[in-house]
Amino acid sequence: MLIEPSSILYAYAITRDFGFAPNPFHGFCTLATCKPDIRNTAKVGDWILGVGGANLKNAKKKCILLMKVTEKMSFDDYWDDHRFSIKKPARNGSRVQVLGDNIYHKDRNGEWIQEDSHHSNPDGSFNITNLYRDTKANQVLISDHFYYFGDKAIEIDLGSIGYNRIRNYKKISLDKSEPAKKIIEEIDIKFHSDKNIIISDPCQFSDFYKRVDQGTGELY
Repeated sequence: MLIEPSSILYAYAITRDFGFAPNPFHGFCTLATCKPDIRNTAKVGDWILGVGGANLKNAKKKCILLMKVTEKMSFDDYWDDHRFSIKKPARNGSRVQVLGDNIYHKDRNGEWIQEDSHHSNPDGSFNITNLYRDTKANQVLISDHFYYFGDKAIEIDLGSIGYNRIRNYKKISLDKSEPAKKIIEEIDIKFHSDKNIIISDPCQFSDFYKRVDQGTGELY
């Protein structure tokens, strides 16, 4: 079933689109960092609509991502799952490897480890601001039913779902919103042959080597 009973659409602003959060590579789209409120409350069967924020001028107010949550797991389970080992970051690897989002797991004492990644400090040490924000929700959202448009983001009718101001996120009941259901259904029909592939590169893919501090928004 495409749209499950009692499911929710979470529409949110993608402030930065490197290919890290969301991470659309290797046949799964994952949201493993940022947006802790969405990661905490979204359930399997819900939908995530990622809309270009003001900083992404060519994708502003356009759909970068539409994904159905098909799995949800803790950071430790994500780290240990052999399917997602390929999403562990390698800062000396390819662009896709550099942007791996499988970065959090706990040590023997139950303390968080943050792997050298897009969310670390320039020297690879822990960025405590990012670690704190990301681990506020010990949940990873996973999809094997997604459409990732990247820098070829598509126009959608955001006004019809009341998401005109692209800030934070909006939670929409799919039982009660025909316009929200229509957006999902139309994308699923029109782009069905492009499901689970990267239709175009992330908007900021050329800056793959940069890191970010979520507290200041600074890239380095």
